Amino acid sequence: MSQPIKVLLVDDHEMVRIGLAAVLDTEEGIEVVGEASNGMEGIRLAQAYKPDVVLMDLVMDGMDGVETTAKLLELYPDCKVIVLTSYLDDSKMYPVIEAGAFSYLLKTSRANEIADAIRAAARGQSVLESQVAAKMMNRFRQPKQQEQAPLHEELTEREMDVLKRVAQGLSNQEIADELFIGVKTVKFHITNIFNKLEVDDRTQAAIYAHKQGIAD
Repeated sequence: MSQPIKVLLVDDHEMVRIGLAAVLDTEEGIEVVGEASNGMEGIRLAQAYKPDVVLMDLVMDGMDGVETTAKLLELYPDCKVIVLTSYLDDSKMYPVIEAGAFSYLLKTSRANEIADAIRAAARGQSVLESQVAAKMMNRFRQPKQQEQAPLHEELTEREMDVLKRVAQGLSNQEIADELFIGVKTVKFHITNIFNKLEVDDRTQAAIYAHKQGIAD
């Protein structure tokens, strides 16, 4: 590529950012343009630097990796988000992939594997940690029987926060103000809630929440 791949690091651990920046700055064709310690700062730096690829941590205070990914791709749909995390549990993996994450790597990955994933993302090619790919394949293979768990168990913590406020009759703007997030992000969460609860509108979602005792 004639121009270096611009990479933004979003991770709340300073030593992780320092290590990644040091390693990636030695890689040909890759330029670390910024480092963010949280999701809000990541969005701000993305607006400033227009990165091609974002290395995204999942668990951060305030706006987590799922919410940051959704907001970032809402603003810059051409940006490629590579999740770089220590977590493999379904409750974190599937929501961020649904939010639009392009690749998913573990922090145990080697430096050259991360660099290769960045180059692949710039070419439009996804890279999934082998364990992630296996979990996704197993999920598709599982027969849809015995799905007796309540539908709301599929909701993320933030989606539960939004659902409770929908059940309380709050508007999108009021929910955004209470949770310190954007109205578009609220709409994104509500769409996910409707899909996961298999409902068509706010009224049905609110009724479900009250029936399950999660509206308070």
